[in-house]
Formats: sequence, structure tokens, C-alpha cells
Amino acid sequence: MSSELLDALTVLERDKGISRDVLIDAIEAALVSAYRRNFNQAQNVRIDLNLANGSMRVFARKEVVEEVFDPRLEISLEEAQRINPNYTVEDVVELEVTPKDFGRIAAQTAKQVVTQRVREAERGIIYSEFIDREEDIMTGIVQRLDAKFIYVSLGKIEAILPANEQMPNERYKPHDRIKVFITKVEKTTKGPQIFVSRTHPGLLKRLFEIEVPEIYDGTVEIKSVAREAGDRSKISVHSDNAEVDPVGSCVGPKGNRVQAVVNELKGEKIDIVKWSEDPVVFVANALSPSKVLDVIVNEEEKATTVIVPDYQLSLAIGKRGQNARLAAKLTGWKIDIKSETDAREAGIFPREADDRLLGDFEEEFTDEEQD
Repeated sequence: MSSELLDALTVLERDKGISRDVLIDAIEAALVSAYRRNFNQAQNVRIDLNLANGSMRVFARKEVVEEVFDPRLEISLEEAQRINPNYTVEDVVELEVTPKDFGRIAAQTAKQVVTQRVREAERGIIYSEFIDREEDIMTGIVQRLDAKFIYVSLGKIEAILPANEQMPNERYKPHDRIKVFITKVEKTTKGPQIFVSRTHPGLLKRLFEIEVPEIYDGTVEIKSVAREAGDRSKISVHSDNAEVDPVGSCVGPKGNRVQAVVNELKGEKIDIVKWSEDPVVFVANALSPSKVLDVIVNEEEKATTVIVPDYQLSLAIGKRGQNARLAAKLTGWKIDIKSETDAREAGIFPREADDRLLGDFEEEFTDEEQD
């Protein structure tokens, strides 16, 4: 083995971040493989490397036995004691078996195996780095597109953005910078495989964590997210600090915080509502911007009947039922919306006024409101 190869170990450790011990193990494995393959040997061997001068020796390891059945793996007690009288049965004797022309063959084979092991080690480092970033957000650069996937560079590796994780209102071009949510990191025979999304609710949550310091430091908590990517989303927020307005914190001065999120999501409308452990209040808030007259709760079926003014019915339900659907996802409650007239005819309204519904209604923010 040449000293140049040893110098290369230092360079690889410095530039690739791969432990020198990992590389030494790879070289030893390569030399053992080369010896067995090129010299038709199957015995148990050990490679002794001299890192100072780059030399190496091959030792066959044989077990001391009373009767030899496989001379490649065993040595008789009598023969072993001729080497050293202290040997006993079950000891291991090491005999140097370095072939004269082993260096050239070994160097060639070692180079191939070391290259493979270096690649595997690099893959392991990348996997370890990205497995800790599952459910996290990263900025990537679109590299190329095909019929099924968009390939996004995350620096050391390309991630896959499947068609069903792409926002329907977006068109991607090479060199576009986009923020993506890492949904899954898999270890495959070809290296780590990273899957990302632009439609996952987690992307919306992470974007608010970036834009809103109160969420990042824990003063404000995002309790739930409901999203129909590219069109509309709802988030519920809460703060244990009575002096902090969780909705106002997310909207930001002149709406600049939420506008940054809207811009990143290419105009996706976002409703921000105050979370409550009281389902009456929470469901009413979740149906924002619609005004709610009453919420009747069925605890056993986890269902609610919501009564709204006649003129607010279409607003409460939303286009193609979107507002009601998102509110149900956000709260985890089934929501049946009735107009005031229908509720009166059914005899379920009016009831005694519920003070919980007399407060201010929560804020909604969309890109349209800033225009």
C-alpha cells in the first residue's frame, strides 16, 4: 500500500467528514477480500497495516486442535508447539502468509472497495442528517421535472416532490427556490431517499413558526391545522399568556407576518382563529368569517348543530362546502349547519342566549383583504 493512499485517508476525513477508522476498516476488508479471491484462500486471515510506512502483512489465523480436519482453519497442537511451546488446544495461532506479489493486486482491489465503502459512509452521514429533519421545512432548488416527480436539490441530496404533493396552483421551473416539508426519509440500496411536500399541513405550521417569533419561542401555540392546499386553510392558535393576542401575533403589524406565508403559498387564503377547549366557542370561531347564533353539542357522537343567520348560511358553508369542511377538520367535531329559519321550523331555536357566543368574532386573513 502506498503512502499516497494513506494521505488520501486524511483528505477524505477532512473533506467528506468520514471517520479515519471507518476508512481503515474499509481498507482491511478490501485486502482480506483481495487475498481470498486472488489466491484461492478461504482461511481466516487478518491484515496488519503499518500506517507509518504504508506497509502491510497478511496473517492466517488457525485454531489449535488435537486432530486437524481443515488445514486452512486449524493447526495441530504438535505443530503449534513447535512455534511456541506455550500453545494449548483452542488457542489461535497467527502465521504470516503475505504473498510476494500481493501489493499490486491488493492496491487495485482496495481502491475499488474503499470507493464503495466511502460512498456507503457518505450515504450514512446524509441519512443521519436528514432522518432528524423529518417533519421539518427546508429551502430547495428545483433541478428537473418529469411526468411523476419534481426533483429538488437540498444541498447534499436530491429530494422527490411527487405529483400528489404539488400545489395545484403552482407551476415549477428549474432553478426555482421553494420551501418544502420533509415527509419521509428512507434508507435504500441506492442511498437515502427523501420525499417532500408542498401540500402537507405541516408546511403551513412550519412557515408560521418561521414568521411568528411568539410561536417559535412557545408563547403562542398552533393547536390544529386544516388545509386544502393552494386554495384555503385554517389554523387555530392559543396562548397561556393573557396579555398576548395569539391571533394578532400571527397576523402581525399590517398583516405582514401572515402575508409572508400567503406569498410563499402563492396566494392561499388563511383563516386564523382562536382555539378554545370549549367546543361551543371553538366551533363558532372555526366557522369564521361567518356569524354564529348558536352551537348545540352532542358529546356522545362528537357532533354539533350550528345555527347561523339566514343571510350567513352560504358564507358559513362556503364554496363547495369548503368553510364547513375545513372547520370540521380543524376542530375534530362533525358540523351540521342550519339557517335560523330552518332551525326555528325544527323547534331547536331560539334557546336561551349563550354568553359564550356574544364576544368578538375572530379574525380572518386572506390575500384578497390586503388588495
